[in-house]
Amino acid sequence: MKKTIAIEEIAMFLLALFGFYNLPYSWWLFLALLLVPDLSMIGYAINSKTGAILYNIAHHKALAIAIFIIGFYSKSSVVQLTGVILFAHSSMDRALGYGLKYFDAFNHTHLGIIGKNK
Repeated sequence: MKKTIAIEEIAMFLLALFGFYNLPYSWWLFLALLLVPDLSMIGYAINSKTGAILYNIAHHKALAIAIFIIGFYSKSSVVQLTGVILFAHSSMDRALGYGLKYFDAFNHTHLGIIGKNK
């Protein structure tokens, strides 16, 4: 099942690449912004619950899609870019096995336990 999820997430990452391709930005910007959503992990400096909430907001695909749609209808390429980056990053993370976080620990995700403590 994990391979099936990874393949599906890779397909969604490719969809994000297609979305980016249709925006008026250079590819270096995509690469530069791709890991920015991981700044949401800063919440773990406060505690696990705050970290999980911030991380999950930044990695929620429905939010990424909503942001993209808002950008599309408002004709804002910057807002569309934000949605594409959030979607691409979340898809990449899930393809690698990093899921949304539970409140108890960073390594406890909806896709299973990650890291050394598997």
